[in-house]
Amino acid sequence: MTIALLTTSLCSYAQVLPLTTDFSKPEKNEHLSGGDASSYKHSKKAFLEPGKNLSFDDKLDFRIGESIFAKLWVFAPSSTQASDGLGPLHNARSCMGCHIRGGRGHVPEGNWPEDNAISMLMRLSVPAKTAAQKALVESGKAAFIAEPTYGAQLQDFAMQGLAGEGRINITFTEKEIALNSGKKVSLRVPTYSVTDLSYGPLDPETMFSVRVANPMLGLGLLEAIDRDDLLALEDPQDSNNDGISGRANRVWQVNSQSIELGRFGWKAGNPTLEQQNSSAFATDMGLSTGLLKNAYQGDCTSNQQACLDAPDGRSKHLSDLEVAPEMSSTLGLFTRNIGVPVRKKAADPQVLAGKAVFYQSGCAGCHQPSFTTSANAEPAQANQRIWPYSDLLLHDMGEGLADHRPEFQASGREWRTAPLWGLGLIKKVSGKVELLHDGRARTILEAILWHAGEAKASRDKVVTMSDEKRDQLILFLESL
Repeated sequence: MTIALLTTSLCSYAQVLPLTTDFSKPEKNEHLSGGDASSYKHSKKAFLEPGKNLSFDDKLDFRIGESIFAKLWVFAPSSTQASDGLGPLHNARSCMGCHIRGGRGHVPEGNWPEDNAISMLMRLSVPAKTAAQKALVESGKAAFIAEPTYGAQLQDFAMQGLAGEGRINITFTEKEIALNSGKKVSLRVPTYSVTDLSYGPLDPETMFSVRVANPMLGLGLLEAIDRDDLLALEDPQDSNNDGISGRANRVWQVNSQSIELGRFGWKAGNPTLEQQNSSAFATDMGLSTGLLKNAYQGDCTSNQQACLDAPDGRSKHLSDLEVAPEMSSTLGLFTRNIGVPVRKKAADPQVLAGKAVFYQSGCAGCHQPSFTTSANAEPAQANQRIWPYSDLLLHDMGEGLADHRPEFQASGREWRTAPLWGLGLIKKVSGKVELLHDGRARTILEAILWHAGEAKASRDKVVTMSDEKRDQLILFLESL
């Protein structure tokens, strides 16, 4: 096993750009959030548009990839062998089912199954108990130990003849936060439970993590940020005494069989887009890919024999897989090249005033505004000045947002800094604003007020600032 990324090298990082101190005008090409890989449509499908610099031929393949993203998979055996193999237990029938129009998932409303948690997932795991389990987690080869009966994820859909594993129940209570001006903001506090379990009780030590799907824009550009530039932003011991101690998640990379830097997912649990896509195929839909060949029965466990015995959709003409290599490749091109919409109001004086508030409040300490992508990246993503407003590092976000469930090196209080680009289009794309890992925040301000831990000082500044400055801050964030 190759152990990589255990320390940060001492070389310089020219691509980590210094923070501006001039808020009188936008920085050069600041409106191009994705550089030349930006997109120019602001419709409901804004998160399904290719970057402008994608070649004509690749744009044709991009649309084929979009059709794979929207494809509805069916159970095997089926006459449509290119679309069968859906897991006997699964969470969704398509990628689009979770990433609605390429955007975020949503919090279910009403009673199940009328509005089930199709774009909200519940991850499951238990503490490592045996010596072998402890060694597996400590080696970095495993993110966690899956719950022995229900696996790594609760799945509420099943093929005919099987029962879904159970259902997520959510109740909300309201908690008021008083701002300095006397205004009050109500935060909804979620409580989760699992009912209607079909395969027996959960392990009494089961840890839960509820998550909605992330938006898909700009993923190839995030992958194109040089590893060393991200590592340069680490400060695990808070050596500069700013209260922020971000660190990279070190995760297992299947292709290289080594430990690498995590970039994707709420806790940065996957190092590459290929692995992120393949993991979603495997766990969410029970489909095997070239990277995860044994995922043809999805998250079935040894305690779910009927699930293991169900037919699968592997075919010789598809390389003994369910998702053919060509299909995985084309989907990868699509997910890598979804453009980031250009900003329309980057030069607005009130937006610039809000940008100053953002920087002066310390928000840029985690939401790193800008990078220049690696020259060694894919051509459409290489050498681009981009504005994701994320360092892709893990940060302690406090007890209120904690899920108490580790994932690789991420603790139960740590989350990857969410990129902010496209924030102002979420309502248009998804129909509503539901932010944070479980969609509890109904507005940008609510999301800010949930920040604690390393972000507490910045959050407190937002609470105590004037209404005018707070409104400017929100206007800036809505412009991204």
